[in-house]
Parts: sequence; C-alpha cells; structure tokens
Amino acid sequence: MSLTWTDHITGTEGYLVVDRLVRGVSSGGLRMRRGCTLAEVAGLAKGMTMKEALHFDPADAHTRYIPLGGAKGGIDCDPRDPAAYGVLVRFLRAMRPYVENVWTTGEDLGLSQDVVDRAAAEAGLVSTVQAVHPLLDDETEARRRLADAFAVSVDGIGLDELVGGCGVAECALAALDRAGVTHADARVSLQGLGTMGGATARFLSRAGLAVVAIADVKGTIANPSGLDVEALLAARDAHGTVDRGALRDEDRELPSDAWLAADADVLVPAAVSYAVDAVNQASVRARWVVEAANMPVLPEAEELLAGRGITVLPDVVVNSGTNAWWWWTLFGDIGPDADEAFGHTRRAMRTLMDRVLERAAADGSTPRAAAHALAADRLPVMAERFGWYR
Repeated sequence: MSLTWTDHITGTEGYLVVDRLVRGVSSGGLRMRRGCTLAEVAGLAKGMTMKEALHFDPADAHTRYIPLGGAKGGIDCDPRDPAAYGVLVRFLRAMRPYVENVWTTGEDLGLSQDVVDRAAAEAGLVSTVQAVHPLLDDETEARRRLADAFAVSVDGIGLDELVGGCGVAECALAALDRAGVTHADARVSLQGLGTMGGATARFLSRAGLAVVAIADVKGTIANPSGLDVEALLAARDAHGTVDRGALRDEDRELPSDAWLAADADVLVPAAVSYAVDAVNQASVRARWVVEAANMPVLPEAEELLAGRGITVLPDVVVNSGTNAWWWWTLFGDIGPDADEAFGHTRRAMRTLMDRVLERAAADGSTPRAAAHALAADRLPVMAERFGWYR
C-alpha cells in the first residue's frame, strides 16, 4: 500500500508505504527531511520487512516478540522549519486510521520520539504503536513497561536513544573480532552525531576504539589521536550539531566530507541516506563501512567498494536494534532496565551479524546479499505460521 498526502496549508508532501503485514500489523519509523521522496520511503519500507524477518528465529519457541511486517513514513520538510511541527501533526492526523490499525511507528531521521509522541497526542492518537495493542497479552502492563523503559536515562541520555547505537557498535565489533583486529588498534570515523551516531560513537569509544573523526552539518571534527566523545556528546544540540566551543586545542575542523576519507578502519555513515555514491566512494580508506543510517551506500558504490576489498555491513542488520528493542520491551522479552536492554541487544545483534557474515562466507557473497537471503528464507515461514492478516 502506497499513499501520498499533501498538506492543505503548506503544500508539503508526506508518504506512507506499507510493504507487508504480519498478523495485520506493520512496523516502521517516520522520517522528516527536505527532499524525502515516495521512492525513498518505499525502499525503507522494504528494508523494514527484512529487519523484522531477520529478528525472527523459527527455532526459538521462548521469545514473546513475533516480528511484524514492514512499513515506513516520510515527510518532505526540513525539521528545522518553524512550520514543521504543524505539518507533522496534520500528517499524523491524516494517517490516524492507519496508525490505529496497521502501522506502528516512531522516531526516525529528523524527528525525536518525544516530538513524535507530542504530535501524535495532538492528532488524537492513543499511541504511535497502538495497532499492535490487540496482539499483546496484557496491554496495560505492556504499555507501562515501555513507558518505564523510555523513562530510563544512562549518563544523561535516554535508553531509547542508546540501544540502536549499542546494536550498531556490536555489529562493528563482531566484524573486527572475526577478522582478529584488536579493539584498541581500531580507528573510527562517523558521519552524524544525532541519536544513532552519538550512541554508536559512545559504545565504540567505550569498547576501546579511537574515534578520530565526526561530521555534523558544520563540518568534520578530527583528531588522529582520538576525540573526546563524551565532551562532544555533551556539547551537541537536539539535531546533533556540536558547539565548537567544546573542542580541544588539538582537535581540527575540516570540510564536511573529510569524514569519508579519514584514516580509519571503520566508517560509520549515521546521518543521511545516499551519503556514499559511485564518485566519493573512491575516498574511502576504511576496511568496513557500517551502515548506521538507512540506505547510506548506493548500490553502485557498494559494488565498487567490494571490488576494492571494503566490506559494507548492511543497514537491514546493523541499525535494526532500536526497532527490535521496542518490541522486546513491549512484548515482555526484557524489562525496563538498561543493563538488561544492552545485554539482550548485544547478544541478539552479535548472533545476527555472525550469521550474516557466516552466510556471506559460505555463499561467497556480500553481507547484504547474505542478509537478504536469510530474510527470504524466513518470510515464507512467518507467512505460513502467523498469516498476513489477523
């Protein structure tokens, strides 16, 4: 199902694509960025179908979380525009029947969960995930558990803003460990210090890796000896832009695209889609590109990178932890506790990344092709076992 909405006040367009239903429900966030297109949203919705399927283990009879179908929403608007919040409210009001019945959603690029929740309440919605409520054993307890989880803060940052980056970091560490690379010897460059990029930087830094470059809208901050990640996190605004007053004397300010060519082992595009194309991929020096953002590496760029021996760890695996954490918590596989959430996320993401890398090695394929093959194996089982509709 594909919908295009036009705001009657500003003329802004928004999109909803439901790629697949499982038990009548789909899952996928809502993004807001200038230039967002229906084709982009459709690609993201397909990716959500694969993310859900990859977190389904047909042999695990103990998990309460049964993966859903895939969907995505998008609004072609700059989230910094003063009119953006009103557009968001009107979009959610127009999409209310779908949110109530088939589409569970949450924050994505350009939107924080608190803003989405506030706009959803103004639009008359009980919750952005209320379509899944009929599938819960105890809706009241499940909603309380999720609300409690969102109230958890770790070192001043909400748990919901950290679990995704925890998953990204674990995927990167799985690749390093498989290759026998010592964490203390590895260097990282990131594009983006928002929710996903910031949390990824924190977890990789705490794992012993040196974060040598971080890019935001103002440019790239670099230090070959390693940046003070915690200081930069404390100095960023709601959009992930770092106050340059927090930089140390040895930190350097470089052009916006300098993160791409940094002398690093791990490159993490964690900001926008289509960041690495067939031209600028030639600047990449890293051994691994870890897709914390959705669709940051274009297909032709990935092919060229592979030809140079550079491995792309795909978004459908790498950044799937946030979505899975919502459902692990709501369905009751984990409680509203940071240590439990991080432990479960690390184990699940490590297991999934290892399976993908093993499948890629066995098939002689890329990790993305291996992930797609695993999802293709699981989708028919999901359809047979749970059905597309209630």
